[in-house]
Amino acid sequence: QVQLVESGGGLVQAGGSLRLSCAASGRTFSSSAMGWFRQAPGKEREFVAALNWSGGTTYYADSVKGRFTISRDNAKNTVYLQMNSLKPEDTALYYCAARNGRLAITMAREYDYWGQGTQVTVSS
Repeated sequence: QVQLVESGGGLVQAGGSLRLSCAASGRTFSSSAMGWFRQAPGKEREFVAALNWSGGTTYYADSVKGRFTISRDNAKNTVYLQMNSLKPEDTALYYCAARNGRLAITMAREYDYWGQGTQVTVSS
């Protein structure tokens, strides 16, 4: 069992930066692939970024590639999402997710545990 708690969201102007954190509890974090997803009002949840158990393999949605960076610190049981050059279209509720597997996956249905989400709002 893994519990996930996101933090770091907030209101930022376009072009600004935020760093989201996801603190995980549970013995299996270091062997779990992790992902970030987001959901804007009236839209479906979409993939943002994912990385494998070691952090050596990462995937990004085309819309965030080059602006967002996913990373993890297994000693701290934490995964991060550094978001730079933010745009109004990045506004959404951001979710952290963990899966019972080591490989990074982009599909939400492959994740087993989810946090409650942290709101990111980017003003123009």
